[in-house]
Amino acid sequence: MKILHIANTYRFSGAENVMCQIINMFKVAYSDIEMAYVSPDGSIKDALRDRGVRFIPLKSMCVSELKRVFNEEKPDVVHAHDMKASFIASLACGNIRLISHLHNNDYANRRISLKSLAFLMSSIKAHHIFYVSQSSYEGFIFHRWFKNKSSVLYNIIDINELYRKAEIDKGEYNYDVIYLGRLTYQKDPLRLLKVIKGVVEKKPDVKVAFIGTGEMEDEVRKEMSIQGLDKNVDMLGFIANPTKILMSSKLMVMTSRWEGTPMCALESMALGTPIISTPTDGLKVLIKDGISGFISNDDDVLVNRIIQTLSDNELRKHLSEACIKDAKQRNNINNYVRSIMNAYVGS
Repeated sequence: MKILHIANTYRFSGAENVMCQIINMFKVAYSDIEMAYVSPDGSIKDALRDRGVRFIPLKSMCVSELKRVFNEEKPDVVHAHDMKASFIASLACGNIRLISHLHNNDYANRRISLKSLAFLMSSIKAHHIFYVSQSSYEGFIFHRWFKNKSSVLYNIIDINELYRKAEIDKGEYNYDVIYLGRLTYQKDPLRLLKVIKGVVEKKPDVKVAFIGTGEMEDEVRKEMSIQGLDKNVDMLGFIANPTKILMSSKLMVMTSRWEGTPMCALESMALGTPIISTPTDGLKVLIKDGISGFISNDDDVLVNRIIQTLSDNELRKHLSEACIKDAKQRNNINNYVRSIMNAYVGS
């Protein structure tokens, strides 16, 4: 059996990480299944090479290019990993079995819009639709029409592989707070800077790392300077293996407007790094408020929780232990792979 995983993006981030993990999990579980990653050409190829994933580049994400690849590769299944990829794949795949996979709860999907109508069309064609959280499923305005071929599949990670990646990095890091993710409207990094500013006012020596790039990077850098945070915040850009930095940090902070089940949050918890976050989608499922982290939509509360966690070593130890315990229970690779395989074969 051959499966092609389709993405609209040419950069490596959360959803792309999920795709790579699925491909590598299947390498272990099913030696007779061949998988490849298909997307527009770009920097993603470096991340795929490092992860041992076969890459089939597209000149652009369009029907003709996908048809060319499908004719050459002759896949049994097409697994599309975002709304645009699902729509274009639905126009190109003919009789090939189509699996659609939504990785976040996009605002545009919650109302009648060009995006939601396009995904409606691809959902009619799809044989199965995966959503990474209950809220992303319920957030699709037409979800009830496809309940018989839809399921919620929470993201998981390979914890052993995660710790192996941490061991590869021989660097030494000592950050109090880490942000790991794209610098985009969805992640609301300007709100995060506002929260960090509140922390700095109470704890002037706090050290923060931002890992990631995105269309808001210049705006974030400008605002960071305006707020006088240059001495507190290190903008580290894209790092192929940030695992050791994440593990060495005291806590991770997120202020996203919406999420699915963020891979960075799964990784943070598995490494014992507690998360303080806004109450978005999958994070409300992952984080047990006051037990494995803190959830609030109030910036002042977020600031106080960060100060409290940084200042209280015993509290941070309890949060860390709860994170690791939850991660071990949540990340069942066998069940995850079986759910995807059932969609591939139609059971």
